[in-house]
Amino acid sequence: MRQLATESPSTWRFIPMLQTSGGVQMAIDAWLFNQCEKGQHPPTLRFYTWYPYALSLGHLQKQWPAEWHNLIYQGQPLDLVRRPTGGRAVLHQGNLTYTLITSASTGKSWGTYEKICNFLIQGWQTLGIELNYGSAGRGYIHNPSCFNTATAADLVTTDGSKFIGSAQRKGRNTILQHGSMILSTDKGLFQEIFEQPAPWNTSLCNTHQEDGWIAKIVDTLTETAKQYFDIELVSQPFTDLEWQDILKLRSLYEVR
Repeated sequence: MRQLATESPSTWRFIPMLQTSGGVQMAIDAWLFNQCEKGQHPPTLRFYTWYPYALSLGHLQKQWPAEWHNLIYQGQPLDLVRRPTGGRAVLHQGNLTYTLITSASTGKSWGTYEKICNFLIQGWQTLGIELNYGSAGRGYIHNPSCFNTATAADLVTTDGSKFIGSAQRKGRNTILQHGSMILSTDKGLFQEIFEQPAPWNTSLCNTHQEDGWIAKIVDTLTETAKQYFDIELVSQPFTDLEWQDILKLRSLYEVR
């Protein structure tokens, strides 16, 4: 079922799975957005994980606790980075992130979220997890944690646990949407950082985990995206020249 129209050609680039630092991951997303906005890059889909583990701030988030600069988990410092998108702080430990970049819609942001997120709903349904949209209003801006509030841009499980939090950046020609999917995040770490109870039922995914589980998720969501958006995906790693441009942006997203 095709729900989101794409411009010709209907061939998108798929970036193979990457695990690297938060500063690099955010530089990648920003670079892809900038290239698409200039008409120099096709629509793109990618999935990735973060290491070292990190805490990401929303683009316009101006205040956060000073101790967030010195967080330690399992003997390793947590990176503090800023996203090119809005929203509140997100913990990236035991999660999987998706990024989708395509031509901008003329509709309202909430409608665009829904059109994009439907491929996630369909993919996770295939994996045995039912998801629905959140219903919280603008009050989320007063909560330091993205995952303690589920707006219409977010997806929750049947018990109300927030499972996927998404954020957008919209340009004149292009929209970037990326989001975090909770897989096995440490509830104790979440509570230490945000001083709030972890708002999800991690057993939902923990009971499914096995060798190759993340690869299975990525494969399933990739196939769902192809069918839902009616596109072809061409897998293409970054070239050396692309990496050079991307790494020039890294410092813009690292919070010191």
